[in-house]
Amino acid sequence: MVKAEDDLPCLEMPVKDDKQRSFNFNFNNRNRRPPTDSVNAMLSLAYSMLSKDCTLAALAVGFDPCLGFFHQPRFGRPALGLDLMEEFRPLVAESTVLSCINNRVVTEKDFVRAGQAVNLTAPGRKRFFQTYEQRMSSLITHPLFDYKVSYRRALELQARLLAKTLTGEIAAYIPLMTR
Repeated sequence: MVKAEDDLPCLEMPVKDDKQRSFNFNFNNRNRRPPTDSVNAMLSLAYSMLSKDCTLAALAVGFDPCLGFFHQPRFGRPALGLDLMEEFRPLVAESTVLSCINNRVVTEKDFVRAGQAVNLTAPGRKRFFQTYEQRMSSLITHPLFDYKVSYRRALELQARLLAKTLTGEIAAYIPLMTR
C-alpha cells in the first residue's frame, strides 16, 4: 500500500542522487516507545490523536472513558477510548499515514533521529496534523443512518450506539463499516 517513489509518475521532482531515491518509507513491523522509523513515528502520532478524539466522544456521551471492555483499566489510560478507537484505526489513523506517505506530504527531511527514536519535525508535524484533520472532516455515509457525517461525528454516533446497546434500547452494537 505504500508507494515507492519510482511508482509516482505525477512527481515532477528530479531525483538527484540514489540516497533520495532509496528513501521509500520502508515498513517491516510495528514498534513503539520509541518508534524507530518514520512510519512507526507517524502511526504512533496518529493513534494518540485518534485516542484523544475517541476519549472526547466517550465523554460527550456521558461515559467514563477509563472503564473499557477490551483494554485493561490503568491509571491515566482511557480504556473505553481505546476500545472505541479500534474500529477507526484503519479508517482514520492508518489512512492518514498512508496519505502522508503516498502523497508526499512528509518526506525524509521531516524526520529527526534522537538516539533510537525517530520523530517528526515541527513543519512535518504541522502538515501531518492538517492531513489528519482533513481526514476527520471528510464525509462518509453512515451505514446505519444513511446520511453523510464526518468521521469526527461518526465517533460520537458510535459512542451513542454503544450507550443504547448498554441500556438495552438496541439489541446489539453495530460497528461502523464503510464498505
